[in-house]
Amino acid sequence: MKTITLDMSGMTCDHCVGLVQSALEALTGVTRCDVTLNRATVTFDTARCAAGDIVSAVGRAGSFQVSGFQAVESA
Repeated sequence: MKTITLDMSGMTCDHCVGLVQSALEALTGVTRCDVTLNRATVTFDTARCAAGDIVSAVGRAGSFQVSGFQAVESA
């Protein structure tokens, strides 16, 4: 398992948060995600999902862009 924190832009309301939350929860391998305005913390199984998949899902959820991310822990 790996946990990353994403910094995002383009989110302006709770609806945006919900769109990103739903997109991340739908990814195979994501075991937990916590989304707030312009930030998400995602825990995922690296054998089933990659950080690039998570970044792509954010972009597909709407007009949101990931401006950076960092690993916060690995297990």
